[in-house]
Amino acid sequence: MVILNLSWLCSRSLLMREQVLDVLRKVIDPELNRDIVSLNMVGDLAISETTIKVQINLTTPACPLKNVIKQDVYKALSEAFPDKNIQVEIGASVVSGRQKARAERLPGVKNIIAVGAGKGGVGKSTVAVNIAIALAQAGADVGLLDADLYGPSIPIMLGLRGETPVATEENKIAPIRKFGLKVFSIGFLIKSSDAVAWRGPLLHKAIQQFLDDVAWGDLDYMIVDLPPGTGDVQLSLAQLVPVTSAVVVTTPQDVAFADVLRAIRMFDLTKVPVLGVVENMAYFVCNKCSTVHYLFGQGKVKEECEKRNLEYLGALPLDTNISPLADEGMPIVISAPDSEVTKAFLNITSRIASRQSVLAMK
Repeated sequence: MVILNLSWLCSRSLLMREQVLDVLRKVIDPELNRDIVSLNMVGDLAISETTIKVQINLTTPACPLKNVIKQDVYKALSEAFPDKNIQVEIGASVVSGRQKARAERLPGVKNIIAVGAGKGGVGKSTVAVNIAIALAQAGADVGLLDADLYGPSIPIMLGLRGETPVATEENKIAPIRKFGLKVFSIGFLIKSSDAVAWRGPLLHKAIQQFLDDVAWGDLDYMIVDLPPGTGDVQLSLAQLVPVTSAVVVTTPQDVAFADVLRAIRMFDLTKVPVLGVVENMAYFVCNKCSTVHYLFGQGKVKEECEKRNLEYLGALPLDTNISPLADEGMPIVISAPDSEVTKAFLNITSRIASRQSVLAMK
């Protein structure tokens, strides 16, 4: 008799679980346009006489629509089971964009996102550093590789000048840790006054060593700060590892966007999908009157992106605090978390993470 009762309870529990999953199949991820059950986003599911508790695992902790998805799940379950106490918890399990690619190198790295620019002086390294930190703040495991061998600025921007890497027990180089990141740069190996005057084969070997000999471990995202232009480092990186995607940084001037097109062409040739374009120094907000000034024209970069079917990831304001803070080793998202530029960085980071997830799920 006891066995029959247990069997009945088990069947009833399984039936209830299927009913809950049927309801959750009606909840659609707005970015991926698929239901959260088929996307394997439904984690732990606990059902009792009074309560339904469900864990939803998003494809990135930086998901810009996490609150929308949570509200949709709560609403769907509340309407279907009005007599139950509904509890929805949000987590994240970053989806890998390297599942179908060769991943012999960096097998523990799920996504490699290159940050490039067609020309120097557009704030590429600033963007790379701040989106890396924003991803880490969201809860992701993030590495930052400074591949700008000619002008390694990451050690300065992160306050790591003078740091020297140490060896691990596996005889690899341990990346330096700062602001929740694993960081490596040639700037840790040379004096700040030294010039890197290397030809293509030496550059290729250096990038290979940064990938093979540094103990990166498991990462959700590796952000790679590329040198400006379309040279040997970009080609070597694409040859050595399957780069999952790229972000291109520009400023509003016409000449800068012309160089963006060349950078995008280079990524096309190396079969690296471009997530979109970040417009840096797009506008200036007056401290006294809060008036927004578009010093180099308004809307040109977005318009050009729309013409060429490129994703416009967002605009960053010109902030006079960014450069001196970077020189002090304090990136803006750390030093001024409530500032206009930090909010812009967080929005752009969410867009990047979301688009990377969509790309990985295709």
